[in-house]
This record gives sequence, C-alpha cells and structure tokens, in this order.
Amino acid sequence: MHTIDLHFLGVKGAIAAYCIPTDNGAILIECGPHSTTQNLLAGLAQYQLQPTDIKAVLLTHIHFDHAGAAWWWAKQGAQIYVHPRGFKHLQDPSKLYSSAKRIYGNQMERLWGTMEAIDGDRLRSVEDYEAIEVDGLSFQAHHTPGHATHHIAWQLGDLLFTGDVGGVKIQGGPVVPPCPPPDIQLAEWQTSLDRIRSIGPRRLYLTHFGPVENIEDHLKELVTRIEKYASWVKPYAKAGTSVVDIQSAFVDFVEGEFKELALEGHIIDAYRAANPPDMSLTGLMRYWLKYGLNAD
Repeated sequence: MHTIDLHFLGVKGAIAAYCIPTDNGAILIECGPHSTTQNLLAGLAQYQLQPTDIKAVLLTHIHFDHAGAAWWWAKQGAQIYVHPRGFKHLQDPSKLYSSAKRIYGNQMERLWGTMEAIDGDRLRSVEDYEAIEVDGLSFQAHHTPGHATHHIAWQLGDLLFTGDVGGVKIQGGPVVPPCPPPDIQLAEWQTSLDRIRSIGPRRLYLTHFGPVENIEDHLKELVTRIEKYASWVKPYAKAGTSVVDIQSAFVDFVEGEFKELALEGHIIDAYRAANPPDMSLTGLMRYWLKYGLNAD
C-alpha cells in the first residue's frame, strides 16, 4: 500500500491517491485531478511503476479532486470503476465540467486541468455490495451517500477507502466535513457512517488525507462537526441571507477552531486546499433550502 501525495496547488497533504501493487502491475484508489497527474506519475515512478502498469482505477466519486484525471488513465489502458450515478458523467463529462466552470470560472484549468470523455469499454459501474476482482484482489463497493449521491467506499479486506464520506483530517488536525454543492444530505450521511461502523474496518484511508485507526473517535468527531456546521448555517438559510454576505464569517467560524488548536500555517493551507470553507457554506445553504428548514 503506497500513499501518494498529489501536492495539489503545491500544497502538501491535501489530496492522496492510493497505489496497491499487484503481480501484474498496480491498482489506484482515486487518481486526483488532471492538474496533478505529473505529480502522481512522479510518485508512481518511486515504486518503478509506469502509467501502463495501472490496471484499474477505483473512484470513490466523480468530484474533480478525486476523479478528474480518470479519462487520462483510461487512455493508458486502465479500467475505471465508478458508482452507477457517476457513470454517465464520466462517459460524457460536458455537463459536469460546465457545472463546475460556473463555480470556478477561469480558475478551472489551474485547479483541475482538463476532463475528457471515457470510452464505454474502459468504464464500469459498480452496484452496492458488488465485489470486483482485479489482479487477484477483491474489492467490495459500499454505496455511501451523504457527501455525494454517487459515492462509494471501497473495502479491501479489513481496510476501507472512504473518499469524502469519512471526512477530512490532515496531519493530526480535527475531523471536518466536506460539504460542497449540490448533493449534501445529512440523514444519508449519518446512515453511511453507521454502515462504516457495521463493516468494522481496522483502518480507514481518507483521500484528505491518509490512514486513520481510532475509527470510532474519528466518526464521532465527524458527526459532531457536521451538526455544528449545519447548525451554524441554518438560521442564515431561514433568513434568506446571501452566501456572499456570510462567507467571511463562516470562514472565521471554521478556521477559528484551527487557530484555537494552534495548527501550523501549512496545515491550515492543506485544509483550505482539500476542503474550502466557502464551498461547504454553499453546499450546506443549498441543503437547507432543498430539504426544508424543518429537516433534521
């Protein structure tokens, strides 16, 4: 098992890809955005792996920081595995890309690079509880919505790759929830965390960032902070407040805790790169407006 830091935006410890060597090459869990592909290739080269050695890429979901480069790996010969709800968006990413461009504007290329369609023969959707076999290894898919409707946690034995449903925890900092638009659903997220508990993994592997072993404490902290963030946003949603008007206050609310914990500046930078507070504010505001202000 190799954890490869993609050095997203030049920041250490923000986005990981996991490489699992096999007898015939290797498997990637996540591939990051296309903008970090050269960094991933450099990481693979440390283990004497070439692009054509990657037999499969298992995606937790189709957000750009996890799956933006999947098309490139498909062109090198890798099979791409994805949630059924994400399949069509990787086969034709035009809608996904245009939606993101409305948010990121002229920063798309700098942040994410490009995104191209994946041929159907290189793309496979995976059903809930389905096990796939790759080079003698068996991975079970667990559909785990909450952060995104198209989310999978991948189980390999007693290890679980949690994508974003397992939260963000960087270099010993707090566990925080990534809540970007448009698919945040708090009740489903709680159900997904209950499912992680029922699986009983020995270790979680977070895309942001690295392994976690004190799993129950980690999940409890994540639930607490999901509720804390959502509760902060709710009265503003009820009042019809603009996201722009409260953006700086929400950033202060989130990062004030980082400062109370005396996190070093480079760790805060990694949190910002992995989980921008303004994106979580937008996602939570849309959650309250979509599901109703009486939602739990």
